[in-house]
Amino acid sequence: MTAATEASGAMGAGRTAISRRPVLVMTVVLVATFVINLDTTIVNVAIPALGRELHASTSGQQWVVDAYNLAFAGLILTGGTIGDRFGRRRTLAAGLGVFALGSAIAGAVSSTGSLITWRIVMGAAAAFIFPTTLSIISQTFTDRASRAKAIGAWGAATGVAVAVGPIAGGALLAHYWWGSIFLAMVPIAALTMIGALLFIPSDRPDTGNSLDIRGIATSALALVSLVYTIIEAPDRGWVSASTIAGFLVAAAAFAALIVVERRQTHPMLDVKLFANLRFTAASGAVTLAWFALAGFIFLIILYFQIMRGYSALDAGVRTLPVAACIAVSSGIGTVLAVRLGNKLVISTGLVLVAAGYGWIAVWQTETTSYWLIVGQMILLGTGMGLSTAPATEAILGVVRPEQAGVGSAVNDATRLIGATLGVAVLGSIYASLYRTKIDDSTAPAAIRTAAKASYGAGHTIAQQLPAPAGRDLLSHANSGFLDGLRAGCGVAAGVCIVGAAIVLAFLPSYPQGEAQPATSAPADLAVDATA
Repeated sequence: MTAATEASGAMGAGRTAISRRPVLVMTVVLVATFVINLDTTIVNVAIPALGRELHASTSGQQWVVDAYNLAFAGLILTGGTIGDRFGRRRTLAAGLGVFALGSAIAGAVSSTGSLITWRIVMGAAAAFIFPTTLSIISQTFTDRASRAKAIGAWGAATGVAVAVGPIAGGALLAHYWWGSIFLAMVPIAALTMIGALLFIPSDRPDTGNSLDIRGIATSALALVSLVYTIIEAPDRGWVSASTIAGFLVAAAAFAALIVVERRQTHPMLDVKLFANLRFTAASGAVTLAWFALAGFIFLIILYFQIMRGYSALDAGVRTLPVAACIAVSSGIGTVLAVRLGNKLVISTGLVLVAAGYGWIAVWQTETTSYWLIVGQMILLGTGMGLSTAPATEAILGVVRPEQAGVGSAVNDATRLIGATLGVAVLGSIYASLYRTKIDDSTAPAAIRTAAKASYGAGHTIAQQLPAPAGRDLLSHANSGFLDGLRAGCGVAAGVCIVGAAIVLAFLPSYPQGEAQPATSAPADLAVDATA
């Protein structure tokens, strides 16, 4: 073999290693994304089992979910900036390690209080994992076309997790105890941590600037106070003194965050980013889209499980069309955004979501054919993928490479706030109309009071009553739930139409300086070959 041949072979081997690296990186990133989103849906299925086996109160069951969300929300900007400051690979690996540990202990505890504590740990770990996945994508795929495709795959992983959570949870609970849903995530997180250390290129931490402690503390206060207030508002009342006080505290904290960050030489969050309409309008689109989807998932699971009588596993399987459409359209949406512009693709996606909700608002009944519901879910899932993945691509296209972590965190925070607000608002609408309908029934006052606690409670009580009274209460419960479902979906449709109008009015189609779609994007995906 000649020297030239050896050199050629070595160069070929080098190219092969480099070309394979993005595939390995994306595998790790997608599995990490999947497991974090899986956790947000799989736990909901186990809530009834927690009530039975841990004797958890209604409040305790709620806090098993909300403790995770609060820690996730409060630390997500911190997680993004820590990744930028100390290195994204090590931040992702550390987050996955803590998440695996928290999941293992959560699956073995014997009290509600201990479970809530470890859910906080898991939420904190998720806050370091989730924004880092997107910033690693920005670090690995440097040209816009390749980055857009990678973000589309990232969005697809999110969509798949939304559907797999209820299915996996239902399957595990059918054969094992409640702790199995946590233990099942341990090997996934642990193996992904090892993959992160082996396959993700090391990045150079930003050691030249000090950590913005004041920004971290202020952002945590702002996000925790906002999300906590939204979570508690349905029970306390949206115009109660405590709710108004909570929103005022959140508003004051966000105002303080702006002041603090504007005075910092090296701020955690560059608030000037929000002056860029591509950044703010895309963030708003993410918030509104997740507002609609989270509220829908909350209500449709109740519809399938209680009104239609499906098991948790069957209900999860029946939500597969919406997840499949999110997965497919996320990839398509980012490619179209590069070619046609973000404005057109995102606004079209939001209009499709609105059409799906509008269909539910005027059509849904107790006996609606599942195949009609599939049609509704196709519109919703397709619209979600076309709106959220290209919006995420727009957000990441604005931030500088060294800001990718905190830019990703802003995207994730808007998603989380939108989802929390969607469940709270649409849940409140449903609950209000449901209770009003129960009051119209002929059941005694004590029974009406018990039935108003939830649709599930009303359904169970009605089935235990003698036939005439039971049928009357069940009729009012089903009618009240459908009134709430249709009204909630009507509100979601209106929100998405407003979002589409905002996108059309304010979102630039292409990044600044790019007047038309790039037609000569590199075929190979760029990556740091020296790592």
